[in-house]
Amino acid sequence: MSDGVRCILMRGGSSKGAYFVRGDLPADTAERDELLRRIMGSPDARQIDGIGGAHPLTSKVAVVAPADQDGHDLDYLFLQVGVDDDVVTDRQNCGNLLAGVGPFAVERGLVAVDPSATEVTLRIHLRNTGSTATATFPVAGGRPVYDGGTAISGVPGSAAAIRLDFDDLAGGSTGALLPTGSSRDVVAGVAATLVDNGMPVVVMRAEALGVTGYESCEELEADAVLRARLEDIRLEAGKLMNLGDVTGTTVPKLTLVAPARAGGHLCTRTFIPHRCHDAIGVLGAVSVATAALLPGSPAREVMADRTDSHATGSADDSVVLEHPTGSFEASVSVRTVDDTTVVDRAGIIRTARKLMDGTVHPRTY
Repeated sequence: MSDGVRCILMRGGSSKGAYFVRGDLPADTAERDELLRRIMGSPDARQIDGIGGAHPLTSKVAVVAPADQDGHDLDYLFLQVGVDDDVVTDRQNCGNLLAGVGPFAVERGLVAVDPSATEVTLRIHLRNTGSTATATFPVAGGRPVYDGGTAISGVPGSAAAIRLDFDDLAGGSTGALLPTGSSRDVVAGVAATLVDNGMPVVVMRAEALGVTGYESCEELEADAVLRARLEDIRLEAGKLMNLGDVTGTTVPKLTLVAPARAGGHLCTRTFIPHRCHDAIGVLGAVSVATAALLPGSPAREVMADRTDSHATGSADDSVVLEHPTGSFEASVSVRTVDDTTVVDRAGIIRTARKLMDGTVHPRTY
């Protein structure tokens, strides 16, 4: 790797990451992960000797290849690279970086695009959980179009819309939409919904943890007692969600919910797993929105009625989640079949933008 590695740095949704063609990285997992640590500059709180942005949301990697199974166009593996530790994990999806996978594949020639086409639809296999996403985005002259009028919270300005529709998300990491079979459990003394509709998440009412749910991320992260309690809940929930000992992992994530205050359906504060998220992750949002639709869940107790004047202009099956830097709209449809909750549809709109295309040079030590 002395000559560097081909890489495109992209903003995907409200995250940022390094995108690689799978064949440009070592086939051996341990060698690949060591290389990615050196590329991102980990472990180091500032990631000063790499291209990571000193935050979990900017220390992400997408590994993309032509699909090796029928019915798909692309294969996408997400890797979360630790900032100040040496962890590289594939135990979760990332829906934000997913937004950039289709455009990246077109940039790298991994899929053929008709020069006269104005839109491309690609089926993407999410290797982390075996799920499928369908990405639809604009093109011109055989190249991705990044400019557009769609704005998403947590990202300045606007860009072209990328629609993501998901198949078979439920239980991708834990084996079931509701790993315990219930929409309401008590975990370390707190009522919670343990849900996995694309991302394992523990959803709890903020007031049950002694906070309002409207605090800033800085305030919540400064609350040592709260963070210790959240970690106790996370460790117990990991076992209940069939994830085992989650001490060294980033899942499950934790979301505190409170009544909406800015025209949405629900206010959220999410920990990933120890840092409070400035926004909310794509698949985490889908899981939280799903929890809010389940009778008896803590989120349902505080969610605004979707038939009232809240979230004017949102789709009928949408749940609008407020977060520290704006809001996120997730379209989710659920129904009950033989006492089992079934997800019929999950979809979201994101944007992405190419930031840099070139060669990244990893440190040698």
